[in-house]
Amino acid sequence: MMRKTLFLLFAALCGAMAASAQDLIVKRDSTKVEANVLEISTDVVRYKKYSYPGGPTYVVPVKELAYIRYANGETERYAVSVPATPLTPATPRQETAPGAKQYEIGDLYDANGVRGIVCQLSEDGTHGLAISLDEIYLPWSVFRKPDLRTVGTTDRSDGRVNMRIVEEYIAANGLSWDDFPAFKWCREKGEGWYLPAIDELLNIGHNYNGGSRASNNRKAHKFFNDRLKAAGGERMDRLVYYFSSTEADDRNAYTSHMNIEPPYVVEIQKYNKFLVRAVYAF
Repeated sequence: MMRKTLFLLFAALCGAMAASAQDLIVKRDSTKVEANVLEISTDVVRYKKYSYPGGPTYVVPVKELAYIRYANGETERYAVSVPATPLTPATPRQETAPGAKQYEIGDLYDANGVRGIVCQLSEDGTHGLAISLDEIYLPWSVFRKPDLRTVGTTDRSDGRVNMRIVEEYIAANGLSWDDFPAFKWCREKGEGWYLPAIDELLNIGHNYNGGSRASNNRKAHKFFNDRLKAAGGERMDRLVYYFSSTEADDRNAYTSHMNIEPPYVVEIQKYNKFLVRAVYAF
């Protein structure tokens, strides 16, 4: 009887140890996060907090990671990334081709009736995203229980894809853009404007902070905000989450903020009002 009791205690202990297995995410700034890693891509790692497995899914850029130690003891280390180019005064560089200007992050994009601040760029500086000068508090959609809906806007890298999916969903279900206030507001800015996808929002947040959130670059985000104000716009809010067009499930959409403190991505109920900014691809 004693031997059986010891065996049961040992089995329970092993089960508890297995249940407590966790991954450890270590960032370049030495921050440690006890987590359950869900997905690793070339750009980001998605995870849930170990202490709250039923909670939101968080996202951390790969370039901010030192290593991940998995529950099985294996360690995956990440190479040091090339430092981001610091922001420079908002003056377009010399043209490299007829009609093709090169821009810097923070420049005013003002062409063909479109005005916004450059927030993302291609390597040659001629193409990218401009973010709207204004922002607004709006819900992602108006649907609540028992009428929660999965729309299918799962694209993480291109909000234009998600805008088309919303348009198709509206047409197929006899709805209107009024049912999707955040999308409607972006759409009404004119052709080409859209609600950014979650990875686009993440890139905007990093560029807003000078290309990295490893440290607080006050000069960078002050420069960006000053450019917004100089163009007659509103400063970015660093403490409130912005809705992305990327859907998490029938209830939630992914959101991100501009601050340096993680988590950079959380799932927020679509029918709540949070900040919205539109972007324009040029």
